Amino acid sequence: MNQNNEIAPSINLDDPSLYINRELSWLRFNQRVLEEAMDNTVPLLERLKFLAIFSSNLDEFFMVRVGGLQQKVQAGIARSSGADRLSPKNQLEEIGKQVRGMLNDFYRVYHLEILPALQAEKIIIRTGDDLREHERTYLKELFRREIFPVLTPLAIDIGHPFPHLSNKSLNLGIILQRPRQNDNLFAVVQCAAVLPRFVELPSQDGYVGISLENAIHLHLTDLFPGMTILSDTVFRVTRDNEYEIDDDEVEDLLKAIEEEVRKRRRGNAVRLEIEFDAPREIEEILTRALHLNDTDVYRIPGLIDPTGLFQIHGLAGYHHLRDLQHVPQINTDFSQSQSIWSTLAVKDVLIHHPYESFSSVVDFIESAARDSQVLAIKQTLYRTSSDSPIVRALQRAADGGKQVTAVIELKARLDEERNILWAKELEKAGVHVVFGFVGLKTHCKVALVVRREKDHIRRYVHLSTGNYNPQTARIYTDLGFFTSKEEYADDVSALFNYLTGYSEVPQWQKLVVAPSRLQAFMLEKIDQEIHAQKSNNNGRIIAKLNGLLEPAVIQSLYRASQMGVQIDLICRGICALRPGIPNISENIRVISIIDRFLEHSRIFYFGNQGNPQVYIGSADWMDRNLSRRVEVVFPIEQPDLKKRLIDEILFTSIQDNCKASQLLPDGTYQRILPESNKPKIRSQERFIEFARAAAESRRLEIDSSSITDIATKLRSIEPDSSENESTGKPAKTTSSQENREHPKSGKQRSRH
Repeated sequence: MNQNNEIAPSINLDDPSLYINRELSWLRFNQRVLEEAMDNTVPLLERLKFLAIFSSNLDEFFMVRVGGLQQKVQAGIARSSGADRLSPKNQLEEIGKQVRGMLNDFYRVYHLEILPALQAEKIIIRTGDDLREHERTYLKELFRREIFPVLTPLAIDIGHPFPHLSNKSLNLGIILQRPRQNDNLFAVVQCAAVLPRFVELPSQDGYVGISLENAIHLHLTDLFPGMTILSDTVFRVTRDNEYEIDDDEVEDLLKAIEEEVRKRRRGNAVRLEIEFDAPREIEEILTRALHLNDTDVYRIPGLIDPTGLFQIHGLAGYHHLRDLQHVPQINTDFSQSQSIWSTLAVKDVLIHHPYESFSSVVDFIESAARDSQVLAIKQTLYRTSSDSPIVRALQRAADGGKQVTAVIELKARLDEERNILWAKELEKAGVHVVFGFVGLKTHCKVALVVRREKDHIRRYVHLSTGNYNPQTARIYTDLGFFTSKEEYADDVSALFNYLTGYSEVPQWQKLVVAPSRLQAFMLEKIDQEIHAQKSNNNGRIIAKLNGLLEPAVIQSLYRASQMGVQIDLICRGICALRPGIPNISENIRVISIIDRFLEHSRIFYFGNQGNPQVYIGSADWMDRNLSRRVEVVFPIEQPDLKKRLIDEILFTSIQDNCKASQLLPDGTYQRILPESNKPKIRSQERFIEFARAAAESRRLEIDSSSITDIATKLRSIEPDSSENESTGKPAKTTSSQENREHPKSGKQRSRH
């Protein structure tokens, strides 16, 4: 930036070197997940959990992103659609190099740190060679009784073509011979997914287990009696999980998605994981049958498919090896003595999950379902749990004669089958089920309750940054907002009419909706801060989000930085912006927080000349969110809620010096460490403390108020003479007087 606050004209903000590749940025996010497993200050079983999460993340990356890149290379597409301009071929090469490096780190920490530490805690995972005699005897009988009947050995020859191996299935490939014959034969045994990943062995103290594939390996002669086993190896196939649907040609979207989900199970193979010392002969058989190249093969020096480690993480007990248990607190605005409706009639409520309980959201829908005054419920469903109390409540509401509408997104990646099931179940109950827009995913999280109250109708609204899923609400950080204000209710009613019927884009009062308006709105807000910087030197932007990829937004942020606007971005995952580049992004700081909960909330703060504007919502600054999805972002205007978002959440997050990493100009991340003269700030732990303190304050207030109520009732039956009517003795009012003053003074009373 020059002295006159003018952008240097020579800088080309379209320069590909100013952007980080999407796929490589995502891999660095997963590297930060792996670093949590490598951190010996993290409790042992939580380190194991992060290994499993890293592996699960990598599976989805190959299924979705790598599969798409391979299709582009096969189609001869040489140009990238990203602002970084890295070709699909070069992306695949760099992905292979980085993934192999991360896997080396993964198995080094797994073998040298995690397994020995587990063994010291009497959690032992056998390999097979180290089985005790009594364990071997037990396993042999268990295999005969419970494992052998489920397995199906598959011969591969002229009469038996290579079988279809399910996506992410674990298999054994076996080279064997018939008696007195020299020809090698090949067979496959699939480790049945219905069996536990680890087989528990008898132990008087602690846990002893062996992986299912090792248990099968030890008993291959039972599956191929009379044959000579020459060699065997464990392998795993990952398949392309993407699909394309031409919505314009589809008459029944539900049937079309069902068909595509079936096809997807047989998608093209994109990755082969195989044991590090596997015979070359087996690798050649598999790559030929799966139509893979050598670059698609990953030789694994240890446990293949570490997602199975979730089973070990879930062992009962071992509390000293886990994070301290966190019990989500009930939001203090929702009092047991008041209904949800009476609370929301007078004020808005903001809930910070998982620090505050998701039960308030469930109660909102369940209360509406059973309330005879409620006339209608409308709700969007993107992802929800396998046994969703919210879906059950919608069914009960429809059964009870209420008007119930559910907008279900069938194309929610990897949740298509579950959403198809819920759609059918809800339709059976009489719910009006709608599948959203042609060509757009409905990603916004919105619920509307219409209630008759005396001589008028009042509408209650819930808007959220996260899904209506009680399970993920325990581990995802999200924000939920409740209101009954007319402007929000009008907008949400219009939104549902827009989603379910024929309607032009409404004129919104409070909501900012994608794809029609959101990107332009965000660019306007960034420009607003550029003007604030020019006029008063006080431009300020803070954004907390999951991904930043949209070039138009990045360029706008670059321009703001060039003008001197101070920008803090708390971006968990993909970030294509390069901070810290002189004369371009030197005023932009980007951090990523990886901790026990998955950061998922989106908050947007604009300084607005000292009168801050704060928005939350379902959208990231990604092209898909801004252009190809129905998203909702909305303002938080109630002063106490706005203050909470700014002071409690945003500023605590940007000060994190325990679990935050800072993005450097070269695209790598550096862990932020506390300075010796400054306190340690772990934002998620602070949020737990905030929630507990608020709940405790509310509990003390309720206790005090209850005693005050009792005292008031006592005084109402006492005569003015200060003598007790029945006994003639002086009335004891001292403690009542003290307790009456307590709610105002805020002092803690002594317990009685």
